[in-house]
This record gives sequence, structure tokens and C-alpha cells, in this order.
Amino acid sequence: MSVATTRSGRPLSGRTALVTGTRTGIGRACALALADAGADLVCWDRQSNDDIAEAVAARGATAETIRCDLTDEPAASREVRRLLDRRRIDILVNNSGTITRAPAIDTPMSDWRRVLNLNLDAVFALTQAVGGQMLAHGDGRIVTIASLLSFQGGILVPAYAASKHAVVGMTRALANEWASRGVNVNAVAPGYIATNNTAALRADPDREATIRSRIPAGRWGAPEDVAGPVVFLSGPDSRYIHGHVLVVDGGWMGR
Repeated sequence: MSVATTRSGRPLSGRTALVTGTRTGIGRACALALADAGADLVCWDRQSNDDIAEAVAARGATAETIRCDLTDEPAASREVRRLLDRRRIDILVNNSGTITRAPAIDTPMSDWRRVLNLNLDAVFALTQAVGGQMLAHGDGRIVTIASLLSFQGGILVPAYAASKHAVVGMTRALANEWASRGVNVNAVAPGYIATNNTAALRADPDREATIRSRIPAGRWGAPEDVAGPVVFLSGPDSRYIHGHVLVVDGGWMGR
């Protein structure tokens, strides 16, 4: 795409984006923002999310929905093969993730594996499959949702912190391999965003106030605050950005 194209209202026209975890929160906001930018959508979630197709259509784009648990490796592999056999994916947004909270000493290995399975293993498997198609075409954008806990240890979330550190390493490793072949691999690291994953924190008055007091912007982020940077990294203006982690945190990391 030319620089002139990026200045139009729909710089992603003619592109197709696959976004995971689109039923709520950041994933849904990203899907709708990508549609606003002109992309058609493939919306992947483990639960029914057919209503997003209507929301995308209202923005002048099309949406296909896939219902599949990414941690069910055989089923997910079948679904992505079927998808890639019939459609070209230009943009992949790895958003699906989960979190558990408990002291490290009390964290069951089943919880550890469940978090790492979705937040890291499934991300790599999907990126490997979709990235292979992108490499064949010599073009593509991959954006993975990281976290502030890609840089910090957090409190009572050892598996989540480990998984989010790992996806940053994966992002940089893949960028080293794929940048020269036309595929941009980057990540966005949200700060404290009002989503289902942070509901427990926001429900604790003391913890919520402590977190908010450290955010220079003075508020929790909204999913839409993350969607804009994801659209940027999915578009032509980010063509020389590879292996970058874009922090979207209201200033938290600079405090």
C-alpha cells in the first residue's frame, strides 16, 4: 500500500484480519476498529459471537465467525487449515488469553498449564500456521496482545506473567526471522484496561484506588484505547516496525 492510501479513511480496505477472542473486551474493540479501517474480519472465539458480524457489517465490512477453543489443539488446527485453504489472512491479532490469581505456592499445575496453553502455546500454533501463509505471499501483519506483566512480575499471577514475558520473546524471535520476508511481527502491551480479566481488581476498592492513583492519565483504559494502536501496527504506516512492543498504559511505565 502507498503512503497516499494510508491517508484515506479506510487504509485497510481489501485486507482480511483474523482476531481471536472477539466476544468482549479488547478483542471485540480491535475487530470493530479494524472494520472501521476497512478490513474484513474473521472473528474467532470459544463461545458464540455471531452478533459481532452485525456490528462489523454496520461499519461497511464483512465478518465470518469461528467458534473453537484454541486450547483444543486438534480442533483448532483443523479450523485454521480450513480457513487458510479458502481465505487469505493479511492481519492476525492474537488477543485470546486468560488469567488466574493465587499465591505461587498455592498455584495448581493445572492452572499453570491452562494459562500457558492459551496465552502462549495456542498463540504460537496459530501464528505459525497463519504466518506460513503470509510468508508464502511475502506480506502480512501479526500483532499479539502482551501486557504490562511482560515487563513486571505482578502480584499473585505467576503463570500470567510468565506467559506474557514469553510472548514478547516470541514476537522478537519471529520478527528476526520474518522481517526480511515481508511479515511484520509486533505486540501491544496494554496497561490496566477495564475488561473481564481485570474485574476482580476493579471490584476491590482499595486495590482499584491504588492502581488508578499510579496511572498518570488518572483512569483505567478502555478497550478502544488498545484498538487504535493495534490498527496502526496492522496498517501500512507501520511497515518499518518489526519486533516492537507498543505499551498502551496511560503512562504507568513512565511513573
